[in-house]
Amino acid sequence: MRFLFVHQNFPGQYRHLAGSLVPEHEVMALGEAANLRRQSAIAGVRRVGYTLTDADKGAAPWRPLRPLDAALRRGAVVARAAERLKAQGFVPEAICVHPGWGEAIFLCDVWPDAKTIGYFEFFYQPSGSDVGFDPEISRADFDTTMRVRARNAHLLLGMAACDRGVAPTRWQHRQLPEIFRDRCDVIHDGIDCRIARPDPAATIVLKRQGLRLTRADEVITYVARNLEPYRGFHVFMRALPALLARRPRAHVVIVGGEEVSYSPKPPGARTWKEKLLAEVGGKLDFSRIHFLGSLPYVDYLRVLQVSAAHVYLSYPFVLSWSCLEAMAVGCPMVGSRTPPVEEVIEHGEQGLLVDFFSQSELLEAIDRQLDERDAARAMGERARQRVLERFELHDVCLPQQQALVLGVNAAAARG
Repeated sequence: MRFLFVHQNFPGQYRHLAGSLVPEHEVMALGEAANLRRQSAIAGVRRVGYTLTDADKGAAPWRPLRPLDAALRRGAVVARAAERLKAQGFVPEAICVHPGWGEAIFLCDVWPDAKTIGYFEFFYQPSGSDVGFDPEISRADFDTTMRVRARNAHLLLGMAACDRGVAPTRWQHRQLPEIFRDRCDVIHDGIDCRIARPDPAATIVLKRQGLRLTRADEVITYVARNLEPYRGFHVFMRALPALLARRPRAHVVIVGGEEVSYSPKPPGARTWKEKLLAEVGGKLDFSRIHFLGSLPYVDYLRVLQVSAAHVYLSYPFVLSWSCLEAMAVGCPMVGSRTPPVEEVIEHGEQGLLVDFFSQSELLEAIDRQLDERDAARAMGERARQRVLERFELHDVCLPQQQALVLGVNAAAARG
């Protein structure tokens, strides 16, 4: 079969699936050229880049229309790139595409006979989800409701252009409009538990402080792609003065960039880290707080492997890979009592759950994980077992993904 993977930041969620189809199948990837240059190639996968001009990046004057306007412009650029591939003789039988940026909208018009499988990551709701969850960051007023409804317009167009879909978790599946749920499977991207695994001998060395930390130390970890409110960074930072006061031997290791992925930019500061340090920095002992920025994957896993308490807070939003990777490593988890996290962690079984906004609950849970090491270790073992059973890449998720993409065309032929 011929497969086309379309993702503006390829490989994105398709890293494992695309590579697994080689060499039995011909695999092509279409992504934004600037992003492709920053990503490592996958052996056997031919990559083709498209480029957005300044005209393609134009924005509609009315704010609620801007996501749709940008998505339609990007979709048109992708369609023209697809037309060029078609003229060169490339005709895929299956297309895997993330509709989040508009790339899926017109592909069915270029290759009407191809079966298209969308990655339905998230569908925005004006209530009961991320919007309005945190009053400090966003308001749930009618203007917001209209903006959220409009924000979904390109997602609806993309979903309508797909024959089937994939959602990574059951909660994310429930966010979809009911009319799309029946043709959307719940299959996670997969966690490679052969790599993300416990290592009792792991150490991290913080050269600037001349510090070596192991699993025997009180290491509290926090990880996010970017340090921002959607992942509870503001809640965590505000709890640190009290945390350091009650845990005089603890070290806090924070991993993540300083941009924003999902949250609005902070008022009056360049980054949320800058804003929160201006708020609580005078109360902190920086010899025991370590900001490591973004790390190579191996170094990031080593941080998790020495963790005695890993804090994962999230709005009702997309579940982070880092949550499942921390569980796969066997971290004693402290998570927020929000639906995405509750799907994978049961309180007292795979970790401890706390109210997202409660600093007191957060501190008490961290104390419990640090004070009751045997119980914490047992929860970490159960957390890894949960990932092995539901989210393991090689034995669970990748076979399901392969069955879907290889079977969708066979099912159409039988029909």
